[in-house]
Amino acid sequence: MSAAPTLLAHGVGGRQDLPITLPELVVAAVLTLVVTFLALGLLWREPRLDRDAAGGRPVPDRLARLLDASAFRWTLRGLGLLAAGWFCVGLLAGPDTPDNPTAGALYVLLWVGLVPVSLLLGPVWRVVNPLRTAHLLGALAARRDPARGVRELPAGLGLWPGALTLFGFVWLELVAPDRATLPVITAWLAGYAVVLLAGAVLFGADWFDRADPFEVYSALVGRLAPIGRAADGVLVWRNPLDGIAGLRPRPGLVAVVIVLLGSTMFDSLSNAPAWLRFAQENGLPPVVTGSAGLVVVIGAVAVAYLAATGVAARVGRTGRADAAGPAGAVAPRRVPGEIAHSIVPIAVGYVVAHYYSLLILEGQRTVALLSDPRDTGADFFGTAGWEPHTALVTPSGVTNLQITVIIVGHLLGTLLAHDRALYLFPRARAVAGQLPLLALMVAYTVAGLLLLYAG
Repeated sequence: MSAAPTLLAHGVGGRQDLPITLPELVVAAVLTLVVTFLALGLLWREPRLDRDAAGGRPVPDRLARLLDASAFRWTLRGLGLLAAGWFCVGLLAGPDTPDNPTAGALYVLLWVGLVPVSLLLGPVWRVVNPLRTAHLLGALAARRDPARGVRELPAGLGLWPGALTLFGFVWLELVAPDRATLPVITAWLAGYAVVLLAGAVLFGADWFDRADPFEVYSALVGRLAPIGRAADGVLVWRNPLDGIAGLRPRPGLVAVVIVLLGSTMFDSLSNAPAWLRFAQENGLPPVVTGSAGLVVVIGAVAVAYLAATGVAARVGRTGRADAAGPAGAVAPRRVPGEIAHSIVPIAVGYVVAHYYSLLILEGQRTVALLSDPRDTGADFFGTAGWEPHTALVTPSGVTNLQITVIIVGHLLGTLLAHDRALYLFPRARAVAGQLPLLALMVAYTVAGLLLLYAG
């Protein structure tokens, strides 16, 4: 990862590992999207996804009772606190050397590992978040309702705090000088803890849902999990597409998904030889070049998204005012938020493609180092002698995985956008309204494949 010189490279594939040439791959991916779009227009003529996330098949009673039990939840909270405490041992008492697991635990096990865990189990960070647990314990000790703060959360705040803290983390991960060193990580985490805990005291526990970058990240990805809660709170097995289709527009949501997608694209760009030459030869400090590059890439992703959804809104402006209501004008400002859920599987595809080998290889190394975070020669978990197993990380295997998850992510995004367009626009204009969105998906696909294999 770019965040740490001691970490392994993100991918081990490259152009030489492709079964076809890169131009042929790009053409094939674009044709796949176009054919999918045409098939959806012909065969998928009514909304089919559960926009209200109200359905699903209830999980077995025993499993539901276990997962909802207070003892089980407190066990998970306790494990979260223990993990945070063990992390702090390495952070505060460990050596500032490559053998300290702190950088790997933060950038690999937490940030990257949250994706597969959330895809399987849902928004897990909300349960194990040590800061949320610390706030809960403090509120219980003070005999106060943790949901209530000194002030009410502003109605229009939405996820904007989460978008800002998310940008702060990806800047740390990708740009900050000496970002794998203990002083830099400590300073960022201290600021993160102060912002989150002070906000929770001021606004109540809902502040974590809005402002914690890891909770916001996990909650978005967790929408694609096969287990979730119906509208009445019952745990259900569900179609993952129904889960993500139930993501409702709110202020800041578009900013969050754009930061996720744009930052991953910038990480790919920052490893390309052309960017490395530019960064070395332009005469500016690396932090200035990196910060500008990150902002420009995120901005370009945002401009493309807002332009495409804006054109879609104008083309389909005679659509429904409400999904279940009578036909009327669709306010253009509503469309970006309504379509934002379609970007989530695209962002997840980029994350899996970009970080798969990092998680497998560097994740194993970090787990081994966690057995002795102070580097004293101890072996608390019996993993100190682990050597990374590389059977799951071969050049051809990683390359094929990268191609697959990027294309599948865009196909799912196209499907989600199509289904939502059928809610927003009348049938006669729904397909036409999706043409700008198809162009957006094609642009993101081409950019993603070119960036991924630029190195």
